[in-house]
Amino acid sequence: MALRRIDRRTVADTVFEQLVAEVLDGDLAPGSALPAERQLAETLGVSRPTVREALQRLSHAGLVEVRQGGATTVRDFRRYAGLDMLPRLIVRKGRLDTAVIRSLLETRSTMGREVAAQAADHTGSRIAGELREAVESLAREQDPIAQQRAALRFWEILVDAADSVVLRLLFNDLRTAYEPAMAALAAVMAAEATRIDRYRTLAEAVIDGDPATARQSADDLLSGAATEFVRRMREVQP
Repeated sequence: MALRRIDRRTVADTVFEQLVAEVLDGDLAPGSALPAERQLAETLGVSRPTVREALQRLSHAGLVEVRQGGATTVRDFRRYAGLDMLPRLIVRKGRLDTAVIRSLLETRSTMGREVAAQAADHTGSRIAGELREAVESLAREQDPIAQQRAALRFWEILVDAADSVVLRLLFNDLRTAYEPAMAALAAVMAAEATRIDRYRTLAEAVIDGDPATARQSADDLLSGAATEFVRRMREVQP
């Protein structure tokens, strides 16, 4: 049986996505006023309630400020938007935004150090079997995408072991942003995903309940991807 995903996107979804792209790409500059609802509806060929729904969603996303009886003003997404915008920022106008990728990798390194330290401090040996199996599963993978997914599984175990709902939710958002870029980042991530020795060192530090060593091991493992990415970008764009 050949089943296909049903596209349930509404007209308001389409209007919302179009306006989001305009804001994130800078075509609608911070501080500028959007056209009135009626004008937007006429320009886009949709109803005013559809435009109103899309604007409300933009407001909830922190991209515009809607004033009753006044103009709808574009906000600076860097100051008001949340992590849910990150996946949209990675690919803009059909191209990877290298500054966003670099920031993502650097943030990943910073967060990974704390995740590893807290996992060692809170859980330690209780995840020994699961963590070691995750490392061996990564070691068996040969495909670059499969390696990245196996590495994510390793980190998912550590995030749960860290016992922090804030870190878990941040991890979810970063993973959502990172997964669509896996193919594009395969060359950059290969050097990290194949360093099984470093994964084992990190795993054993967590299992031993040694937060300081776990933090340093995570830094040794994760900082390489950001460094490699910057190096490659300098080769392409001196």
